[in-house]
Amino acid sequence: MPKINVYLPDDLADAVKDAAVPVSAVCQRALEQAVRRVTAIREIAASPGREVPAGTPALPLTARTMRILQAAAATAAAGGLPEIDGEHLLRAILDDRDSMAVHVLGALDITVQQVRAQLDRRTPDTIGAPLPAGASRRLAADLAQAFELATNESSGLGNSYIGTEHLLLGLVGEPDGVAGQALRSLGADLRATRRAVTAALAGYYAGFAAHAQRSADATSATEPQAAAGVTAAIRAALEPALARIERLETLVAR
Repeated sequence: MPKINVYLPDDLADAVKDAAVPVSAVCQRALEQAVRRVTAIREIAASPGREVPAGTPALPLTARTMRILQAAAATAAAGGLPEIDGEHLLRAILDDRDSMAVHVLGALDITVQQVRAQLDRRTPDTIGAPLPAGASRRLAADLAQAFELATNESSGLGNSYIGTEHLLLGLVGEPDGVAGQALRSLGADLRATRRAVTAALAGYYAGFAAHAQRSADATSATEPQAAAGVTAAIRAALEPALARIERLETLVAR
């Protein structure tokens, strides 16, 4: 049977040994799940229609992700375009100011306005012909690849869902699309964005809960202040998470 090495930071490796976790079985199940997700995306990308995916056990999209996908499809439809591409998806993400992806960008000091300006510079105004009756709007090649990358990022982070933060990582990692080019031009390279997402997932809920309580006690709190509080919580979680990620990256590089 083939053997695959799994690298762990020292503290996690010690915890696994102390808990007597069955490493082989856990890794097999995680890899099987990751393969199912990627296979589901590839089947959608290879199908004639390449329709927008719906949430399934193999492709567990969050409700927010589904809403953003629907908004991206509506944008493509408004332009009469037959394909939904990464730019449509990124614009839909930017419209949802409460999404994890937008907060991660804020933690990287990248504003929604900056991203939109970069997209506007790279995207010509295009109006397509209406689709024939009964035809479906399909995923463009760059968006199909971004989705595959997003599923792998979700699996790599140990998440059981695909959220906007994973879509953001997929768009950043996709090399050819306008969305990835715009994000990388603003400093959102894959390594920095993955670190910010990791820190956000580690500290978001605790930071958000604390901020929500403070906001509830302060009746004068405004929506922009609330959003700033969530972003600040992500930034606060980013620093301690970096040391652990650095150790893991060093082990993998050996």
